[in-house]
Amino acid sequence: MSDGPRVALFVTCLVDLFRPSVGFAAVKLMQDAGCTVEVPEAQTCCGQPAYNSGDRKDTIAIARQVIAAFEGYDYVVAPSGSCAGMIAKHYAELLADDPEWAPRATALGARTHELISFLTDVLEIKSVEAAFAGTVTYHDSCSGLRELGIHGQPRALLAGVEGLHLRELEDANVCCGFGGTFCVKYPDISNNMVSNKMEKIVATGAETLLAGDMGCLMNMAGKLQRDGANVRVRHVAEVLAGMGDEPSIGEPPAVSPSGGKD
Repeated sequence: MSDGPRVALFVTCLVDLFRPSVGFAAVKLMQDAGCTVEVPEAQTCCGQPAYNSGDRKDTIAIARQVIAAFEGYDYVVAPSGSCAGMIAKHYAELLADDPEWAPRATALGARTHELISFLTDVLEIKSVEAAFAGTVTYHDSCSGLRELGIHGQPRALLAGVEGLHLRELEDANVCCGFGGTFCVKYPDISNNMVSNKMEKIVATGAETLLAGDMGCLMNMAGKLQRDGANVRVRHVAEVLAGMGDEPSIGEPPAVSPSGGKD
C-alpha cells in the first residue's frame, strides 16, 4: 500500500453507466501519483438531477447517504466538475439547518475535488507520462470552470503529453447546452447551443475534442456524430492516463479479426 493519501473515487453515474474507462483512468492517474485509491461500494448518485429539479427532500436524503459512504477518507475525488461541485459546494448549503449533518457536509466538501484539479492543485503534479498523437481542442465545462475555477489545470498537464498539440477552442467557456436537466426542459435551446459549439469545434481543425465532464462530452459527441463531423471525443483523463487508444465516446467497440469485440 502507498504511503500517500487515501482517496475515495466518486465514480459518477455517467462514468459508471456509459464510460467506465474514465474511472479506470482516474484510478491510474491517482495511483501513479502515489495515492491509495478505493471505490466505496455504497456510492450512488450525487443528487444533482434531483437538486436541479427542485426536489430538495430527495437531494438531502442522497446527500446524507453520500456523506456517510465517503467519510473517513483523506480526499474524495470525482472525474467530473459538476459532481465534485455538487458535493463540495451544495451539500453544506442543503444541510445548513441540520446540527448533526451540517458539519459533516462541510468537512466532506472541504476534502472533495475534481480529478484534474486534485492532481495539479492538491498533489502538485506538474506532468504525466503519456503520449497521444494528434491535435486536440478543449471545452471547459460550466461547473468545473465557474464553481471550481478549473481552466489552466488540464491545459498544463496536456502540454506535457508527448505528440499532443492543443489548439484552443473559440468560446471554450460557453455552455454546450447540456446543463443536466436543462437539455430535457429546453431541448430547442439546448440544440441551438450545441450546434453553435459544434461549429466552433469543427473550425479548430482538431481531430479530437477533450473535456472533463461526461454530460458535456456525451452531448457534444452526439451532435458531432449526428451531423457527420469527423471529430472524436474523449474524457481528458483517458488521454492523460495513456488510454487514448480506446474507441472514442459513442464509437462502437473495435471488432477483432476473429469477429469478437476487443
